Amino acid sequence: MRRRAEWEPPPPRRLRQILERLRREYGRPSTRIHGAPIDELVLTVLSQNTNDRNRDVAYERLRDRFPSWEAVRDAPVEEIEEAIRPGGLAVTKAPRIQRILEAISESGSMDLSWLAEAPLEEARDYLCELPGVGRKTAACLLLFAYGRHDVPVDTHVHRVGARLALFRAGASLGECHDEMLRLSRGADPLEAHVALIRHGRRICHARAPRCDECPLLRMCPYGRSRGLS
Repeated sequence: MRRRAEWEPPPPRRLRQILERLRREYGRPSTRIHGAPIDELVLTVLSQNTNDRNRDVAYERLRDRFPSWEAVRDAPVEEIEEAIRPGGLAVTKAPRIQRILEAISESGSMDLSWLAEAPLEEARDYLCELPGVGRKTAACLLLFAYGRHDVPVDTHVHRVGARLALFRAGASLGECHDEMLRLSRGADPLEAHVALIRHGRRICHARAPRCDECPLLRMCPYGRSRGLS
């Protein structure tokens, strides 16, 4: 019996080839850098275990109800829960948001603009020390608020990347984040994140992937294993 080949880290050009094919399929993402780091932190908390629409409704209700992030920090937690209820898990998310805002305030200011110029590792370490903030949330802030070179690995990026053998089988999320940083050298990190998410949502579904329609089929070990290439 032929032994299964061991995984070897792919070169960065493999990701570039993947993005080129996805660009032809979906176009380039138009997401803009917004320069609002605390907004991004709160949005990422609200996005947990819900869809984008419910997240956005919860976020808009929160911003409409409170005039500033300081007001959100200091409000009774029940008022935060009521505002963000459409996003689900309000009892969990409300105190988490307040703990993050309190931790940021310990420096005497709610200003995170220094993250735009700080060494990337220093900025990431600071964010990951905030309550409930991990690599994905930190990467979302650094990428979408300031255009820093980081690639958030959410469930879609992880699934698509694993099927394309961008990640070692069984790799931790931390290792996958490190791999995406390495692979995205010479590529647009924002395009890498958004394109893989789009592909995961439209074609590379978790339970019933539409491999026969996939523009990446010929370069996908998972698709070939299903006898579709």
